[in-house]
Amino acid sequence: MLEGLLGFAAVLVLVLLRVPIAFAMGFVGMIGFMIESGYRASISMTARLIIDTSQDYGLSVVPLFILMGLFVNKAGISRELYAASNAFLGHFRGGLAMATIVACGGFAAISGSSLATAATMSKVAMPEMRRFGYADKLSTASIAAGGTLGILIPPSVILVIYGLLTETSIGKLFVAGIIPGLLGVVLYLVAVQFTVWRDPEAGPAGERINLSGRLSALKDVWAVLLLFFLVIGGLYGVFDVPPINLSFSPTEAAGMGAMGAFLIALARRRLSLADALEALRETAMTAASLFAVLIGAWIFSNFVNIAGLPTALSDMVTAYNLPPWMVMGLILLIYIALGCVFESLSMLLLTVPIFFPVVTGLGYDPIWFGIIVVVVTEISLITPPVGLNVFVLRAVVGDVPTATIFKGVTPFWMVDIIRLIILLTLPGLVLLLPNQM
Repeated sequence: MLEGLLGFAAVLVLVLLRVPIAFAMGFVGMIGFMIESGYRASISMTARLIIDTSQDYGLSVVPLFILMGLFVNKAGISRELYAASNAFLGHFRGGLAMATIVACGGFAAISGSSLATAATMSKVAMPEMRRFGYADKLSTASIAAGGTLGILIPPSVILVIYGLLTETSIGKLFVAGIIPGLLGVVLYLVAVQFTVWRDPEAGPAGERINLSGRLSALKDVWAVLLLFFLVIGGLYGVFDVPPINLSFSPTEAAGMGAMGAFLIALARRRLSLADALEALRETAMTAASLFAVLIGAWIFSNFVNIAGLPTALSDMVTAYNLPPWMVMGLILLIYIALGCVFESLSMLLLTVPIFFPVVTGLGYDPIWFGIIVVVVTEISLITPPVGLNVFVLRAVVGDVPTATIFKGVTPFWMVDIIRLIILLTLPGLVLLLPNQM
């Protein structure tokens, strides 16, 4: 156990020294495995993981979902989502901020990335909210918080990575994220209303759009509904009825989604050859970086397993006879503390290999735990001092101080805590849809 704790501490130190997380986990994992099992075993384990990862068919789901999100962005669907949301909500006080939240939820359903959602919606929503006199703290906070939905509402890249790390069904994880994701949208709308209740000038009401305008705006979001239905419906088995008898694996669903997004972008004449090549280049770069992090995480996971850290933690829980809820509470406190200094993917890859065996050993459902981890990760994206979504937004907007954004997101991470408590006390909300598959 001591070797595992020292390895965990070593990774933390290297990451704080700005060593990339992939190299930090990979290096510590190799050295630790070498100490435990010898030089040849460590080199063999590392080489095998690199080869197996590069040849794993299941991992192709990652670049395909990334490519789908990029094609969607090129097609300009984000603007249509915002316009449709604004048509129904814009006339309320704080309506543009609420429209931003709803549009972020829709874009998250076909993007799978929090950072991409925040960066894209900032370019779409920020100019409109400024035009109507919205306070910067509400405008930026609604975008930063809405962007966090990208890692929960399916398809989600981070849920894919959790499924790969823990050998949990990616399809069931996707379906499990729907209700908590929609609950997040509702609670973020409550946070907007709380903000404008305290400061009515922060979000003045906009113009009311008539029924024909609303119906016209809805016609433009058919592509989002089609893609979401295609991907999630295929995973859920909606098409698996005579005479079609068609259902998708996660990889097949990702391929269908990427092809669908490509065809939609072509049909709208918004995808040039240069755009397509740029999307492929970005996909390759992002996927390569994620694969490197995954390899490092698996090397580190092998080390902590052979060092006996998860087993020792489980034995400690048994020896002290701690109730499962208390152990789960301690784990979540560790996640929240780490979220203040680590970005989401690093935190997930560093902790899941250690905590997952403990949590499942206590009888908790792995799908439920995966959603809980992602919700905690969402909180870390908007909490100081790291809050990666906040810094992405700060870089895109440019003229809003970071302190202003952090002040604005306070009501949003507070309702995230409420959502976390709801999901902890009512696990059936998470497992309702997966249990129907």
